[in-house]
Amino acid sequence: MNTPEQDDPTVVDAEVVDTPDPGSAIQPALPVIPVPPLEPDYTDAGVPTFDYVRDRIESRSATATGSTDLAGLGGTGPSVKSLDEQLAEREEAGRARLAEIRKAMGKSD
Repeated sequence: MNTPEQDDPTVVDAEVVDTPDPGSAIQPALPVIPVPPLEPDYTDAGVPTFDYVRDRIESRSATATGSTDLAGLGGTGPSVKSLDEQLAEREEAGRARLAEIRKAMGKSD
């Protein structure tokens, strides 16, 4: 005589697997990651030397200068002059408008 479980094709015999207790299992040792030595431009306390800082600043300055040269904004081109002229015109217009407002309010410069 078959039990209802034996007649049901979806019921599969379960196999019991003996798994070790995770707390009792020996865990593999984690790999030791070597610490890279300090840069030669740093002191033993990890403070950068003056020469190292100066070199970094000069490098960044050279990069910035090169970037502006490549972008065509070398500081002497016509686009820079026109921007300077626009700024001067705007400032002059602001001063003139401020003088008008003061005159309208009855104040003097």
